[in-house]
Amino acid sequence: MADTTLTRTGVLSTADGRPLKSALARAQSRAKWRAFLLVAPLLLFVLVTFVAPIGQMLFRSVHHDGFSRNMPHLSAWFAANPRGTEPGEAAFAALADDLKAARQNRTAGEIGTRINYDLSGTRSLFTATARSADKLAPPYREALLAENRQWGDPRLWEAMRGASGALTPNFYLSALDLQRSPDGGIERAPPENRVYLMLFERTFLLSGIIMVMTLVLGYPVAHLLAVLPLRTSNLLMILVLLPFWTSLLVRTTSWIVLLQSQGVVNNVLVASGVLTEETRLQMIYNQAGTIIAMTHILLPFMILPLYSVMRPIPPSYVRAARSLGASSWCAFRRIYFPQTIPGIAAGALLVFILAVGYYITPALVGGASGQLISNLIAFHMSKSNWSLAAAIAAILLAAVLVLYWLYDRLIGIDNMKLG
Repeated sequence: MADTTLTRTGVLSTADGRPLKSALARAQSRAKWRAFLLVAPLLLFVLVTFVAPIGQMLFRSVHHDGFSRNMPHLSAWFAANPRGTEPGEAAFAALADDLKAARQNRTAGEIGTRINYDLSGTRSLFTATARSADKLAPPYREALLAENRQWGDPRLWEAMRGASGALTPNFYLSALDLQRSPDGGIERAPPENRVYLMLFERTFLLSGIIMVMTLVLGYPVAHLLAVLPLRTSNLLMILVLLPFWTSLLVRTTSWIVLLQSQGVVNNVLVASGVLTEETRLQMIYNQAGTIIAMTHILLPFMILPLYSVMRPIPPSYVRAARSLGASSWCAFRRIYFPQTIPGIAAGALLVFILAVGYYITPALVGGASGQLISNLIAFHMSKSNWSLAAAIAAILLAAVLVLYWLYDRLIGIDNMKLG
């Protein structure tokens, strides 16, 4: 500590005459800047690789200018006329002018694709009309209706109004199986188009099943590792960590070999007489394959948090309960199990969140009935509908944040034990 002196005014100062209070504040400020500079590279890495992509995803989920950028005249008409205004000759004239420009700029496909996101089957309408747009002449309403009667459909005009602004909530409506009605309200999509809520329900249901199965299988394994001598448990822990040293693709495809109709498991059951050739089990390319493979892959993420909580529990607690007359079940239920709840909650949260976002395993072993919402996100990204994919991903992100909030309220985020 620096030497201090007491001045005539009663203020402590350092050896070089500076007030002690300001010297301490300056030293603390330098320490804070040093700490900030030490974490700055990590902070920059998190901002670039995590925060920025999520921000871009959230922006893309409400932004798409494929229509508004290429249809300026019609977008201006929508901005000048409130919802419910019947499209007259001025609206059809603006539409015709934009279609003529789209033909010259070769943007009719982009325009039609944007409207097709909200009203399927309309891309060909824009591309076909744009090809003959130079032949359109006043009155434009009659000319466009003669070209195709679909130009008078109120749903089409409502879809174009919704796309006339670069910012739109329509992708979130689609992700929730909703759509705009002809009068601008919100209604449920037709039954044949309702796929997203079903996939959300399936994703959360299968993730919950996988979470429970990993808990049932992982709890006794973690308990065994916790009560064994440290040298033995460390050797057995290698078997738990061994999957992390193997490619995820290899582990997933190995389950295809094991579970297919002519695979190892069915062959063993047939050879042992449990099954016949006609009653072989279908355990792959369905939900069963997804559950089995993902349970195996995510099991270590349940064992490690449980082990980290169980290891410090003194065995004397249970022995004391037994010596006082408690049965083995009572000692486990009232003494041992409550102390493992933070590990159970942490493992369950970790496994559930990982299962919700898994892609490659359901894609390889899930078939049609075992696909999760992450597979649909990848599908829309590959089909260039990034905005809908971003909206679905944003809803999934919101669900995960709700889980974190519930965990914090029920268990406390400070009590999380991840190993």
